[in-house]
Amino acid sequence: MDGYESVDTTSRSGTGARVYFSTDRDIDLYELEELCDAVGWSRRPLRKVKKAIQYSFLVVTMWEMRGKKRRLIGFSRATSDHAFNATIWDVVVHPDFQGKGLGKALMNYSIKRLRSQDISNITLFADPHVVNFYRNLGFMPDPEGIKGMFWYPNR
Repeated sequence: MDGYESVDTTSRSGTGARVYFSTDRDIDLYELEELCDAVGWSRRPLRKVKKAIQYSFLVVTMWEMRGKKRRLIGFSRATSDHAFNATIWDVVVHPDFQGKGLGKALMNYSIKRLRSQDISNITLFADPHVVNFYRNLGFMPDPEGIKGMFWYPNR
């Protein structure tokens, strides 16, 4: 299948189906919204989600394939300066597929794709309940002790 890379995660999915990764940006935004709803994320305007995908350096989707039927079960994207740095955003795995190693597979695939573009510094922001997940993948707090800073518009 064009644009898809099969990954040996059949036994991990627990469904008997195949799992594939894709970097194709032609994503059904409503299907992505359903995935984000399934994990309890706040809804975002679809026009902004579309723009975020369009301007991302890397977009990775993870699909469950049963015969010719496919289901979006994971997503991540990264922004980058196209030379040194990338930041991973919006990592999501459907709750039915969590705890099976598929989040790790999604992250490893994303990191592999970034490294293949010679990106050497990969960062992300993590909610407190998933910090250990990312630590187990080799992410750590900034070793140089630099504190991130944020600016938000007045609300």
